[in-house]
Amino acid sequence: MYYIVITNLKYLQKTLSKLFIMGITAINDKINNIESILRAFSLKLTGNRVDADDLYQDTALRIMANSDKYKEGTNFKAWAITIMRNIFINNYRKKVRRGVMLDQTDNNYFIDSGSKVVRNEGESNASYKEMLAMVSALPQEFKEPFWMAYKGYKYDEIAEKLEAPLGTIKSRIFFARKKLKNMYQIANLDRRA
Repeated sequence: MYYIVITNLKYLQKTLSKLFIMGITAINDKINNIESILRAFSLKLTGNRVDADDLYQDTALRIMANSDKYKEGTNFKAWAITIMRNIFINNYRKKVRRGVMLDQTDNNYFIDSGSKVVRNEGESNASYKEMLAMVSALPQEFKEPFWMAYKGYKYDEIAEKLEAPLGTIKSRIFFARKKLKNMYQIANLDRRA
């Protein structure tokens, strides 16, 4: 059974009249047969259960409203999934036009991050020359991929140029950053003491 909240009365009347003409049970049976597929696809598109349920309901309503456009003998599942994808894309475009930011991180990190101004202590406590000295102190196997990444090369470009596997390049850059962070913390401790 479908429970759909509709705010537009004219749309509801139009949809109901179409459903009675076509016969609601035939299309309802087809929707019930692929319900699990549609729900899984809606969850994959939206990323959360509440939005997935809304998308599923919108899709079921749109399928019922446009059931007269469905040609018997064609792939109903593909038709329904196309409708769902189009609804999702249209809703996404509406949100982008409105400037709505979707933040699904813990504690709404991105939304809340603009409300607090955090001073970057790194720029005032360490000069550029000190940072260069720290990078120069890194072993060559870490220094070269780190500098290339710093200059804007992509990981795959670095891997190709250095003739190393992509995973190796990523881990070397990660460890270079980790070593620099430790070196920076030690320099800051020495400065405060």
